[in-house]
Amino acid sequence: MTDGNITKDIVYEAVAPDDFESMIELDRYEKRSTAFDKIISATHDHFWDPLDKKYIDFDEPFDIEHVQMMPDDQIFQLQIPYVRDHLEKTGQKVRFANEMQLWSFSSILHGEQGALNLSASLCHVLKDQGAQEYAANQTREEARHVTAFAKYIKSRWGRPRPCGTVLKALLVDIISAPEVYKKIIGMQMLVEGLAMGAFATGYKYNQDPLAKKLFQLVMTDEAFHHKFGKIWADRTIPRMSEDERNVVEDWAAHCFQSLVMNLGSPQQQAEMYASFGLDPEKVVAGLMEIRSEARTRERLRESTNIFRVLIKTLLKAGLISDRTKAFYGNYVDMDELKSEGDRMVGDDIAEEGIAYLQTINFKDRSNAAAIRIAAE
Repeated sequence: MTDGNITKDIVYEAVAPDDFESMIELDRYEKRSTAFDKIISATHDHFWDPLDKKYIDFDEPFDIEHVQMMPDDQIFQLQIPYVRDHLEKTGQKVRFANEMQLWSFSSILHGEQGALNLSASLCHVLKDQGAQEYAANQTREEARHVTAFAKYIKSRWGRPRPCGTVLKALLVDIISAPEVYKKIIGMQMLVEGLAMGAFATGYKYNQDPLAKKLFQLVMTDEAFHHKFGKIWADRTIPRMSEDERNVVEDWAAHCFQSLVMNLGSPQQQAEMYASFGLDPEKVVAGLMEIRSEARTRERLRESTNIFRVLIKTLLKAGLISDRTKAFYGNYVDMDELKSEGDRMVGDDIAEEGIAYLQTINFKDRSNAAAIRIAAE
């Protein structure tokens, strides 16, 4: 395979990150794809500033000591009788549930930092001016996400938790990969897809109004970022050879498995379990048991379930074939998922968020035509 990037469209032509000379070729300045123009121009419609209280105020109070952020049925560990009984008997259930949220928000923060670095790395390698401008725009937006989640965590807990070893390894792998397809599938489609699912779940269930507002604001950006990966898939996957498709599908499955392990690997939280007087080995055993139950599969049917969102993202992009269908079938009903429409979870929430932002950013402008998720 001569092209490690598996480039099938000149829009995604890439050079080595240290090949600046290619960026100042005169012919390059005369060429610019229009594929991302609508996404770029829409940036103004969903602008927000995490440091400006007219958009979001991180001083809004929340009684984190006494109010549980997420309901019991959204926390896997609380489905284990041993865990639930111990926490209720010792009066620690609310604190435990909110500590789990700190771990979740910390993973999101680390993921946003990864997205920032990856977007910046695309600026160094994408040769097309339009693709490069899009990547620069996303870098700016990811930077405000990092600021926003860091401020939220500080306002509620003070300090984030460390990045899990599995997530850290995946982010390093994606960001350092020289192949553009690895960056786009890993970050633009899977990590961003994971984010949309997590944000939609948080928006639906989180009892902290500030968290809900933050999720919605970030989703107004993420929906466009996800579209960038979809454009790549539409222009690339149908033109791949069988060998190239197998390589790309295997990379997608690797990234998916890594994300599942990060979300579902309780070993990374053993110390935290012990701090609540729980036996980490019993917690792990309990989690393994409930994941094998039918009710767990039923939860995966919910449109906001993050695993389901990830698999639907890959399926609609054409990155799941008969060769890999059985692997993903361990998590969802693939036939049911295939019959669903193309609209992704979070689109409605993001559209409402854009309408809200336009009332702030363009008070005197009619916005009816502007409220769209990315570009057609």
